[in-house]
Amino acid sequence: MTRLPVALQSLLIQCAALLLALLFNGLIQAVFLFSPVLWQLALAQGALAAGLSHYWKQPIWWRPLHAGFLLVVLAALQLDLPAWAYLAAFLLLLLFYWSSFRTRVPLYLSDRKAWQALAAQLPERGPFRLIDLGSGFGGVLFHLEARFPQGQFSGVEIAPAPWLISRLRARLRHSRVDFLRRDYAHLDLGAFDVVFAFLSPAAMPDLWQQAERQMRPGSLFVSLSFGVDARPPDRVIPLAEGERHTLYVWCMQGSG
Repeated sequence: MTRLPVALQSLLIQCAALLLALLFNGLIQAVFLFSPVLWQLALAQGALAAGLSHYWKQPIWWRPLHAGFLLVVLAALQLDLPAWAYLAAFLLLLLFYWSSFRTRVPLYLSDRKAWQALAAQLPERGPFRLIDLGSGFGGVLFHLEARFPQGQFSGVEIAPAPWLISRLRARLRHSRVDFLRRDYAHLDLGAFDVVFAFLSPAAMPDLWQQAERQMRPGSLFVSLSFGVDARPPDRVIPLAEGERHTLYVWCMQGSG
């Protein structure tokens, strides 16, 4: 089960949770003090699905998705929305999440604490090139650009909507940041002195192999929240309580 793609895992979890909820329907009705029964079933199914997601150690963001999936479906049916509304919602999600099914990287946005911690790792003097893998709306790059006029900053984002929003923001700000709509797996990371990533645990093993192959000795690989098993980081910078609020820094040694 754990070796299946996470999307297929999620489908099986939803089906298993629904079967369990139906099996224990009588007990569920005794626990809940409200009606209708269909909403009781949806709440129980969501709780069971979230629990199964935790048991199978899926990425943490799947749990609220599991918990609310059937509830959202029921709410949509109650609203009796026209067919075009569902198509519009699907297209909007597609623009923001695009290839998340393949890359297993959802839209994550870092906060100002992470930006400041990253800035502390950069050289105060001398030129350098930095790229943000999965740059979202460009917040981290705009922050760094203002502080490091000697730096050259690039962002790569595969989802159309975040990429377009970041390009528009750059134009309005007269920014020098270069935003690319590409898959970072097809980039040469050796062209950069600092590579910053805020992706997902699923993406880190392949990205680390790419970084080891391509990045030059002495360059920095920085990951927010997600480490790698292959090599302990050279620096660990806690931003807040919990491992998911941590900056991991590696000084690369080169492929040789």
